[in-house]
Amino acid sequence: MGKSTFFNYLVGKRISIVEDTPGVTRDRIYAEVEWRNRKFTLIDTGGIEPYSEDMIMQQMKRQAEIAIETADVIVFMVDVKDGVTASDKEVATMLRKTQKPVILVVNKVDQIGEPPADVYEFYNLGFGELMTVSSIHGLGMGDLLDEIFKYFPEEDPEDYDEDVIKIAVVGKPNAGKSSLINRIAGEDRVIVSDIPGTTRDAIDTYIENEHGKFVFIDTAGIRRKSKINEKIEKYSIIRSWTAIERADVCLILIDAKEGVTEQDTKIAGYAHEQGKASVIVVNKWDLVEKQTGTLEEYRKKVYEKLGFMLYAPVIFISAMTGQR
Repeated sequence: MGKSTFFNYLVGKRISIVEDTPGVTRDRIYAEVEWRNRKFTLIDTGGIEPYSEDMIMQQMKRQAEIAIETADVIVFMVDVKDGVTASDKEVATMLRKTQKPVILVVNKVDQIGEPPADVYEFYNLGFGELMTVSSIHGLGMGDLLDEIFKYFPEEDPEDYDEDVIKIAVVGKPNAGKSSLINRIAGEDRVIVSDIPGTTRDAIDTYIENEHGKFVFIDTAGIRRKSKINEKIEKYSIIRSWTAIERADVCLILIDAKEGVTEQDTKIAGYAHEQGKASVIVVNKWDLVEKQTGTLEEYRKKVYEKLGFMLYAPVIFISAMTGQR
């Protein structure tokens, strides 16, 4: 089909694996692209094989469905050399149900000028106008990007005043992000429950107190890639990265019982790369057996794991009891 080649062409580096076996791109891959001064995120889905019984194919279909759910604009890519396939028709039906703008793109049209006659049968998919590109030769890309650009949502100027400090609360699911924000806000503003992935979306909680004006951005927890089977979790990752990008300060929440996991390191690493002020918050401290020196010992362990973040203070709290 050439989705990965197209993706790599726009992104300018080989991120997707390009091979001719259908189903090589297992996972969705994200990349940031800029066009006409607007940055947008491109999500490359593993192809959709509607009828496949194959476990991996079904996973990929789920992945693609989530990508579609998350998207503002969908680029539906078909292959001029294959003609309209049964899968294309199925995918078209699936996309029509989404009520989202769909741009039908016929790939592998490698010559300039009048499109070949083979292109016309794709009008049968019922998406009206279509566009032709050649991912390998980079033909038609500018026009396609202009078309995608038309459907971008209005630019969302940060609607908070200059003096509002934006704080991203990030961490694994169940580290207690929502409980922490509720505790600070003094009301149950965020749904708190023990099912990982209940916070669907980044939620902004505005709090004004004697210390100043704050917006807490609660992100859906970031889970390790291997665990991402849960539909909701899927697009929480991208939301968490964007929350970190938007924030002035990141609270990196660590579950005291679990200690610093590899995933915590990744999250902290992202905040560090983005040059954000960070505070490492060890939550559920009330559940840890304590002796003299436990706290210092624990702090040392945290810094061993997060050696690149020695500038960030480590604070021990319990969001449930309100301790510290």
